[in-house]
Amino acid sequence: MSKRDKLIAKLLNRESTVTYQEISYLLGKLGYEETQKGKTSGSRGAFINMSEKHIIRLHKPHPGNELKDYVKKEIISELKDRKLI
Repeated sequence: MSKRDKLIAKLLNRESTVTYQEISYLLGKLGYEETQKGKTSGSRGAFINMSEKHIIRLHKPHPGNELKDYVKKEIISELKDRKLI
């Protein structure tokens, strides 16, 4: 099982915690590029898939590093809608 597949399984597991770095890596493997633009982009991140013309926006967790459950659900929903997972 590849690292990408393990991260997908971890994301889909309700009991697991997922870090911002793990999501960043996974989205990169799925064709998204992280971008930060604008003066208020410090805690916000956008992941853009140019071929799909799709953007996933999320806030970087702080002070910790783990994504909230509602953020995980949003990412899962977006990726399932695009048939990427």
